[in-house]
Amino acid sequence: MKAVAWHGKRDVRVDNVPDPTIQESNDAIVRITTTAICGSDLHLYEVLGPFMGEGDVLGHEPMGIVEEVGSEVTHVKPGDRVVLPFTICCGDCFMCGQGLHSQCETTQVRDQGMGASLFGFSKLYGEVAGGQAEFLRVPLANYMPIKVPEEAEGMPDERFVYLSDVLPTSWQAVEYAGIPEGGSVAVFGLGPIGQMSSRIARHKGHRVIAVDIVPERIEMARRHGIEVLDANEHDNVPEAMREMTDGRGPDSVIDAVGMEAHGSPVTGLTQQIAGLLPDKAAQSVFQEAGVDRMNVFYQAIDAVRRGGTISLIGLYGGMADPIPMLTLFDKQIQLRMGQANVKYWIDDIMPLLTDTADPLGVEDLATHKLPLDQAPHGYEIFQKKQDNAIKVLLTP
Repeated sequence: MKAVAWHGKRDVRVDNVPDPTIQESNDAIVRITTTAICGSDLHLYEVLGPFMGEGDVLGHEPMGIVEEVGSEVTHVKPGDRVVLPFTICCGDCFMCGQGLHSQCETTQVRDQGMGASLFGFSKLYGEVAGGQAEFLRVPLANYMPIKVPEEAEGMPDERFVYLSDVLPTSWQAVEYAGIPEGGSVAVFGLGPIGQMSSRIARHKGHRVIAVDIVPERIEMARRHGIEVLDANEHDNVPEAMREMTDGRGPDSVIDAVGMEAHGSPVTGLTQQIAGLLPDKAAQSVFQEAGVDRMNVFYQAIDAVRRGGTISLIGLYGGMADPIPMLTLFDKQIQLRMGQANVKYWIDDIMPLLTDTADPLGVEDLATHKLPLDQAPHGYEIFQKKQDNAIKVLLTP
């Protein structure tokens, strides 16, 4: 089959690789119909290469049709249309029982000290073959697949493919932000997660103030009724937010940017240097040094009102990043973060997707729909923010 494989920094290729097969009695094989490039994939493309292996198959936002199931699988059958969560989880362990599927004890990557395994996401998360491919082996298929309801027959894939990551991640970001009723939330970053976090918060009745520097992202957010600050036009974004919120700052802040934020030149240089080191040495830099570009997180701390909450949903990768503990303590800031617990949020989100009115505007997120063969081009324009790329979908 054809699959998108990692071959080095900014080097992904569509390779011919062996078709996946049933290996365990609770496996399923899914024929992928739509898969997406995620902002987290760009971290593998650019910064986290030291944790990748030559030929690793990428992708963790797929959906498709069940082709084959193992002997113990009763949850799905061949012909079912399903979405696959990016977090690989069992549904039975203590952590899954707490709704913390991203900490699943069955699939935790203990040799790396990490949480649940993820599709297509490096040695840190189990090095499981991903879904930017024609077929995908799905473990724990008696729990993992999210079935598209029968009443949604005829609705396009892009109504549901974001259940794999974007929508649950964004929903969790809003929930973790703890926005009070009638309150305000600032969303830093208007990539796919920032876009959907903004729309979800607005759908829930909150005032949303979003921030970005990319014109097409700003335009998309405004198209959905979001107040947007163009950071290019403000020397001090947190101060501008205070002026919009009675001098206090927003009740909550969502950081939807993460480790590759603009405005952190020194740490950006550290990331570049780490990327030039041999893999083991580079891994040590990530695990023992401050390598994240923290500019957006610092702005979030500055902007949020005293007693407010910051929700971190943008991916960070360093182990020793400097954090202003005095300010966090003095402002009495609550901080929540973590990999999305996809399955926990599905029942909340699904009715909004089967609603023909499309209240979250999911059909207005993808800017590019490309055949799988053009995945390298999709990665390039997404990473370089070219051709107005905000979200890229691939069709095998």
